[in-house]
Amino acid sequence: MKALLKVWDMRTIQDINKVKSAVANNEGVVACEISKEKKEVSVIYDDYFVDVDKIIESIENIGYTVI
Repeated sequence: MKALLKVWDMRTIQDINKVKSAVANNEGVVACEISKEKKEVSVIYDDYFVDVDKIIESIENIGYTVI
């Protein structure tokens, strides 16, 4: 599966690294690409192990807003 998430408050490379790490820590995530300019996180994942709600929760748990 593929998900495209808008993360409102990513501004710096540190923000991008934190979000990428949080997403990657979910079992079943295959790939993650982030566009700072578009404030988008593109995630490819195996929905047998994780769903998009769990990925969103992992981003919000570290203090970012997914819209």
